[in-house]
Amino acid sequence: MVWLNKFKNAAQWLSLYLWLVSGTIIVTINASWLYFANAVGQKLGATVNLTLGRLMTNYYQLLAYLNFPWVPKLTMNDFTDSTSALVHFSDVKNLFMLDYGVFIVTSVVVYFFWQRLRRDRQLWRLVLPMQTALWVPPVVTVIMAINFDQFFIMFHKILFRNSDWLFDPLLDRIILVLPDTFFGQCFVLAFILIEWSFFTYSVSADKRYVKRINEEYLQWTLHFKLDYKRPVSYY
Repeated sequence: MVWLNKFKNAAQWLSLYLWLVSGTIIVTINASWLYFANAVGQKLGATVNLTLGRLMTNYYQLLAYLNFPWVPKLTMNDFTDSTSALVHFSDVKNLFMLDYGVFIVTSVVVYFFWQRLRRDRQLWRLVLPMQTALWVPPVVTVIMAINFDQFFIMFHKILFRNSDWLFDPLLDRIILVLPDTFFGQCFVLAFILIEWSFFTYSVSADKRYVKRINEEYLQWTLHFKLDYKRPVSYY
């Protein structure tokens, strides 16, 4: 049925975008090198009387809790958290699990979608959607740059149903080593990665499209020449 084909096509395109976004999030949240750079550059360990190595150990413990479903409880060597902070980290963990779930499911859909486009020699269909999507990260980046604090607050209000993300440094020292600048850099990294993904898909598909046009042109030219050279019989 026509409506079913349209729904399937829309679901495949949506899955492609979700796959790119969820994959970008996975890469970004696990970019421990970015936190290390901030820890060194801002001397974050000194703010809580910890060595760099000790601070990174605590950070890896936090990442393990957020990333792995088999780690049910947040335990860090040098940080204890209030009830509200534990609730917030639990909410973040749920979002991480959702993101991993979306990435796994959409990976299957995108694989078959990509195979179908390649089989039907229709990868050129990726060009316009990817080129259109290229405008989204720069626009969001400009909005973020105008007022990052307001953007950061709205981001949390959209994702979380409570105010547990507002930490008290006296009760939750972990917030002292998770500065806003680090999260801002995470957003920038994510925008760069998703922009690079859109650009790569666009260029790749465009090259395949040009190659396909050239092949069809050569086939048409060859066919025309053969027809032109074929002798004509008048009997």
